[in-house]
Amino acid sequence: MRRIDLALFDLDDTLHDDTAAYQSAAEEVAREVAAEHGIDALALKAAYIAQAEGFWSRLDADSLKEKLAVTRARLWRSALEHVGVEDDAVAHRSARNYHAYRKKYFTLYPGAAELLRDLKGRGMKLGMITNGLSETHREKIALLRIGELFDAVFIADEVGMIKPDPLLFAHACTTLGSSPSHSAMIGDRYDRDIRGAHDAGLFTVWVNVRGESVPHGAPPPDATCATISDVARVL
Repeated sequence: MRRIDLALFDLDDTLHDDTAAYQSAAEEVAREVAAEHGIDALALKAAYIAQAEGFWSRLDADSLKEKLAVTRARLWRSALEHVGVEDDAVAHRSARNYHAYRKKYFTLYPGAAELLRDLKGRGMKLGMITNGLSETHREKIALLRIGELFDAVFIADEVGMIKPDPLLFAHACTTLGSSPSHSAMIGDRYDRDIRGAHDAGLFTVWVNVRGESVPHGAPPPDATCATISDVARVL
């Protein structure tokens, strides 16, 4: 048996349903714009989601240099152009409203808070590693009311590293007084959470909320769960 002293968690789509939050907010904005400009709201929503998912999948160190508010306005501008609306003012307003609307949908997955408290009660240290940006994620963590449960939070632009960089996972372990051999990483993205943590030597728990498969030839996670509430039995 491997002793685990430190549990590191991803945030988005691991502890809360970020996909539902951003897609719901995008649809609200799209319906507002559609009512004003006579366009297909669902087409605009789909265009924005494609832009946003592309940005986050390509996230690199250079991406951290731009304010997220600027990035979102640019993404909305591209989405709006896709449906025939070319208006910078609408793009900036859409980005602001999108940011405001998302907050309504921030909700922890069932069992997430209980899991964190249970692990703390067992004497484990807890850390969070997220590729989000402090501009929005500090507020999100506060709204979810989980910040006090973590001994440290590692946000991409604050630490200057992005998952799946193994150095980020090693840095988190060192900061929290543990070693990779006695630490676990729990996350929903194989490519960012599981592969990076595996390469750093951590025990890996894949919360496979989308029912995906391990990429061909890639090392499997040490454990797989369908929901965050199942993680307690693994650790």
